[in-house]
This record gives sequence, C-alpha cells and structure tokens, in this order.
Amino acid sequence: MSGLELPDRTVVAVISGPGGVGKGTLVQELVRSDQGLWLSRSWTTRAPRDGESLDAYHFVTPERFQEHIDADGFLEWVDFLDYRQGSPKPTPPEGADVLFEIDVHGAARINELHPTALLIFVDAPDRGVQEERLRGRGDSEERIAQRLAKANDEVARSLDLPFVRVTNDELPRAAEEIRGLIDDARRRATA
Repeated sequence: MSGLELPDRTVVAVISGPGGVGKGTLVQELVRSDQGLWLSRSWTTRAPRDGESLDAYHFVTPERFQEHIDADGFLEWVDFLDYRQGSPKPTPPEGADVLFEIDVHGAARINELHPTALLIFVDAPDRGVQEERLRGRGDSEERIAQRLAKANDEVARSLDLPFVRVTNDELPRAAEEIRGLIDDARRRATA
C-alpha cells in the first residue's frame, strides 16, 4: 500500500466509530450539505443490508477485492468480522476535500499516511442506544452481539490515536459539530 497523494491544502477527514452509531447517516448529511466534500466510497465483500443504499459501499466479490489488493489499489483494507472492507486510493475532483468513513484500523493507516488528517470518532451515547440502532436497521441478533463486542475493541484502539470524539446523541447537533471541525481544519490548511 503506497501513500496518500493529494494536492496541497486538501483536507482529509476520517469518520470512525462502532457499527450502528450513525456514522453513515452523518456522512450522508455532511456530503449532502457540503459540495466541497468528496466521499471516498469504501469497498466491501459483504452483501448490502436490507434497506441499505447500493451506493453506500462498492459491493464486490471476495475475488474482485483480492484482485484490487494485488493491484495495490487500496490505501488500507482489513478483514472485519466475516468480510473484508477497504479504502481505495482516492481520486477526488479538483478542489474537493476528502472524507473517509472507515473503521479505527483504517483511520490508523490514514493517520500514518497523512498525519494532518482530522480523525473523528463517533459513538452512541451508550451501548444500549447502539444496540437499539443496530436492531432498527435490521441486524440479526448474532450480528448485534458481534458489533457490540467489537465496539469495545474499537473504543480501546481509538484511544491510541488523535481522535476528536463526537457523541451522536442528536443527528443535527452531531452533524453541526463535525461541520465545525471540518471548517476549522480548512482554516488551518489555508493559513
């Protein structure tokens, strides 16, 4: 995996956090409301969840994913639960800042490649709320248990990285907080 090659002054923002805390919804809102923000769509070998938008990820076969690994096409990738996911090398439009929605492992890799990246760790107010959200999006009881167990690992791993922590208690408030963090990063990049 080679480096993150982007024009000077490009802001790189990474949103990480446990499954079911609302990262995807926040990212959709940020990209919808900010034309200067480009989302690097992750690849995954898992099937889409019921009701999940087909453009939420680039859904591929395990074989296609491996071909992309072999072609050095990812910045980072990981075996996650029972599937793989990864971030392709970004190709944003000219003048756009880059947003990644990736796990903590991927955030660590982006931090290595781009030490000025803004790392944002989104979490639910508590695991009970996370569990409700997972159930609400249709995850199986087995998957909910896996995600809740994985959440503790992700929180622990996140403590070793320079994350700004955002609690997604209310979507509009959390989105506004993240917008403010990105705006601050943009001011620093152009100073």
